[in-house]
Amino acid sequence: MADETKQETAAAAAAAEVIVTEAEKKVEVEEKAVELQEKVDEATAAAEEEKKMEEAEAEAGADEAAVIEGSTASFKEESNLVSDLADPEQKALAQLKELVAAALAAGEFDLPPPPPPPAADEAKAEEPAKPDVVVEKTEVAAESEPKTEAPAPEEPKTDAPAQEEPKTEAPVAVAASTKEPKAEVAAEETKPAEPEPEEKTAVVAEGAKPAEPEPEETAVVAEEEGTKTVVPTAEETVVPASAEPAVPAAAEPKEELIWGVPLAGDDERTDTVLLKFLRAREFKVKEAMSMLKAAVLWRKSFGIDALLGADLGVPELESVVFYRGADREGHPVCYNVYSEFQDKDLYDKAFGDDEKRDRFLRWRIQLLERGIREQLDFSSSGVCSMVQVTDLKNSPPMLGKHRAVTRQALSLLQDNYPEFIAKKVFINVPWWYLAANKMMSPFLTQRTKSKFTVCSPAKTAETLFRYIAPEQVPVQFGGLFKEDDTEFSTSDAVTELTVKPSSKETIEIPATENSTVVWELRVLGWEVSYGVEFTPDAEGGYTVIVQKTRKVPANEEPIMKGSFKAGEPGKVVLTVNNPTSKKKKLLCRFKVKSSTEST
Repeated sequence: MADETKQETAAAAAAAEVIVTEAEKKVEVEEKAVELQEKVDEATAAAEEEKKMEEAEAEAGADEAAVIEGSTASFKEESNLVSDLADPEQKALAQLKELVAAALAAGEFDLPPPPPPPAADEAKAEEPAKPDVVVEKTEVAAESEPKTEAPAPEEPKTDAPAQEEPKTEAPVAVAASTKEPKAEVAAEETKPAEPEPEEKTAVVAEGAKPAEPEPEETAVVAEEEGTKTVVPTAEETVVPASAEPAVPAAAEPKEELIWGVPLAGDDERTDTVLLKFLRAREFKVKEAMSMLKAAVLWRKSFGIDALLGADLGVPELESVVFYRGADREGHPVCYNVYSEFQDKDLYDKAFGDDEKRDRFLRWRIQLLERGIREQLDFSSSGVCSMVQVTDLKNSPPMLGKHRAVTRQALSLLQDNYPEFIAKKVFINVPWWYLAANKMMSPFLTQRTKSKFTVCSPAKTAETLFRYIAPEQVPVQFGGLFKEDDTEFSTSDAVTELTVKPSSKETIEIPATENSTVVWELRVLGWEVSYGVEFTPDAEGGYTVIVQKTRKVPANEEPIMKGSFKAGEPGKVVLTVNNPTSKKKKLLCRFKVKSSTEST
């Protein structure tokens, strides 16, 4: 029995070990399965995230294409001719003119007067004590009297209540008529110092207003005659005082200007300015009037007129925001290049502290004001708006020292410069901005959306050329405009060609005898082969290789320049071969100079 029991115990122990071992193995398998599942989940999440990123980029690209395609039928500026306006718009303009005229007459475009300084309040509080001061002066004037009468200013208050009554009433009388109490005070002061009327006359002058010496003289004459005609004399002095308020009422309202244009009158530019405010408020007259009034008052409080000629001492910022050329419809173009703030020193100089941020804001407003006055025309047929190009390449992060001042600047521009933007083009935009733009689009009005165009870095130049000719676009944005170009200018038109994939394009420039051909050429993105040769017109003539064909890499100089002096008639042939699978944009312009011009 004992042996059987031992055998059963051993078997049970062995079975338990097997069970424990199997359980451990099962736990290990489960742990490995969990780890494997986690890895699978991570891989799946990463794949899904990557897929989402690709979908977002694809959607952003589609959105960009939609934005660019939609912009071809973009915002069209309305006419500023009154005769071209619809009847409701003409009526709204007439109503706004009436409101402006009434506001000018009422002085509603004037800033409110500043609050009085504390010293003025103290002076008003001390006004009731003026009669006592005058009495003290009379005592000083009557120094010939015995010194025992020195405390005379105090004695009348206790011993002579009858004489004190006009003194207590004097402050009240000042509020009603400043001249009657002066005459009464003069009568009281003459009693203790009758021998010296001349000095009393001086005392009365001190207690009275310097601007009214004549009534004081009449009061003195009455005293010298010994009659009690002081009150009638005071009444006589009230007569000219009643005529004083009529002076400001007769003054005509002064002319009010905004951007050098009068707000009222028959000037056609006035209609253009008022129409800007009406269109910004959808021709709601009262809202347009409120906006106009607020803008005029802000300009005065901000000191726009003084700001125009101020030297703010920040020439470094001229590379950040600048005007360059015009679009195809004649609008001046303003470029905002925020990538310049990659320079930490420049960023600190613009936004380092509150004072610098305030200076940057004033500089930005100053630049806009100068552009409006120098480059826009408010006549009915003139160009009165501009194109803005904003480069978001390597722009500073959204959260930075510049955030508050840029938001403030945007708010000021929206509130005080209505309808000055004909087109707003965002270039070198990252994909996430395109996605954000798509999310914000439903909250924008159709009028605003029609003015906006957004494009990625790959389509920056192509998009700009839709609105601005290549000869007007700076080199840094894909065009041919250079500040120091001595050979070509914006008046020299550029030929635009598209080089299809796996094909070549040739440009032939005719040359006369003894002439010099000058050209410049640019292929966006390059990665093409480029060569130049001269072919004479005469049969049997020899072709001259001007530029041996070579492959131009993407990082090549943006513009190729060349020249050739032809001794005989012929043509200069520029050849561009595109071996890639993408189409290329080719820009070219040239000049043919005679021998006299070239020398």
